[in-house]
Formats: sequence, C-alpha cells, structure tokens
Amino acid sequence: MTKLSKAFENKKAFIAFLTAGDPDLATTEKLIFEMVNNGVDLIEIGIPFSDPIAEGTVIQEADIRSLASGTTTEKIFDLVEKIRPRIDIPLVFMTYCNVVFGYGTEKFMQRCSQIGIDGIIIPDVPYEEKQELQPYTQKYGIELVSLVAPTSHDRIKNIAGDAEGFLYVVSSLGVTGVRSEIKTDIGELVSLAKSVSDIPCAVGFGISTPEQAADMCRKADGVIVGSAIVRIIAKYGKDSVQYVGEYIKSMADACHSISI
Repeated sequence: MTKLSKAFENKKAFIAFLTAGDPDLATTEKLIFEMVNNGVDLIEIGIPFSDPIAEGTVIQEADIRSLASGTTTEKIFDLVEKIRPRIDIPLVFMTYCNVVFGYGTEKFMQRCSQIGIDGIIIPDVPYEEKQELQPYTQKYGIELVSLVAPTSHDRIKNIAGDAEGFLYVVSSLGVTGVRSEIKTDIGELVSLAKSVSDIPCAVGFGISTPEQAADMCRKADGVIVGSAIVRIIAKYGKDSVQYVGEYIKSMADACHSISI
C-alpha cells in the first residue's frame, strides 16, 4: 500500500482542499485540524500562485488573498512541519510548476520529504512531461498524482497505468468551481482507468453537496472538494473554522455511507 492509498483503505475517501494562507496561516492551521477532526481522509494543501490556470474565480481569489497576507512557500513548509506530527492522514501539496521550478525542483521535493508531505499535484504539468519532476519525486518518496479529464480519451489507460497514489479524475471541462450538475460519464472514465490499474480513482471539479458526493462515490473510490470549502472560508474568514468543520462532516459522512 502506498502512503496516499491509505486514504481509501476500507472506505470511500473524502479529500478536501484549502488554499494555505487564506485568510492567514494561523487560520489554515486551525482549519486543517478541524478537517481532520471531522472525518476527512486526505487534505490537499494549495500553495498559492499568481496565475493558477486550472482554477475558477473562487480559488483564484483565495490565492490573491493568501499572497496579499504575506504567505510564501517557505512559510507553508514551516506550517506543515509544525503540525505534521499531530496528523496521521495523508497530506498532499497542490500547486503549479512555476512554484516548484522557482523554488528549485530537487530542493522542493527534499523539503516535502522532510516535513512529511506524501504527494503532490501539479495540474499544469501534463502526463507527457512528468519526467521533468519524476526523478525528484521518486528520489524523495513523494507520490506524483496524475490527472485524467473527459478529453483524455485514449490517454486514460496510459496515464492510469503509470499513475501513483491515486488518480485525480476531473469531472468536467474547464476550471475548478461548483457545478449544479455533472454530465460527464464518470463511470466510463473510471472503468477505463481500472482496466489497466487498480489505483484508486477520486473525482474532483464541481462537487459541492453531500448528494453529489455520495453519487460520485458510487462510481469512483472517492471525491475531492475544493471550491465549496474555499467559498465558506471566503465568506467567514478567520471565523470560518466551525462552518468548515460542519461542512466537512456532512461530506465525509456522505462518502463513508457508500459501501465499497
């Protein structure tokens, strides 16, 4: 079993995303512990970037707020290092290649390993270019999570066959954000992936309600929710911890209610 696959052990996984430093790093620390206490199985910690091309308005604005509050990659590393000993679920960074390359790829992955980060998601590095990162992720034991989208078609089997940790199944075309309806045939995407690998498949982009989460968990191994959480944080700021905790519990309960 890999470090990330622990999130899927004997259950459907609920994976939550938040932008580190939004509204500030002290609140991020409280939010992470609140998520853990309310049943989340894996947390994606977003490292803010000035031009997050895969993100919709909600997460773009969170990145702007975070950067404006003085958040840096180094400060996020220090935060994770501080809280990691008290957290036993997998932690993943989600960011963009500019952030990693700017910091220095080997130095970045080495630091991830030192502080207890288990994986990384970099949506603007396509499968065909992952060799830019893989020598360093493998050297330091960081699982490089691959993404497949409705447009991946024939590439899905190649990507899934080579994937690490879990496969991030993008539910819809376009950028991140809450959607009232997901029209993609998620079952078909997952079936294609599972035909070549037993890697867990988690569905992200657009999921916001317990009903949507349960529905996706019937078709995949788990769900990923970001924008809906970031929207709560945007609304309540430093007072968002309780509200995020309540939301996380409702979503985690919905996922865990679906039998594997």
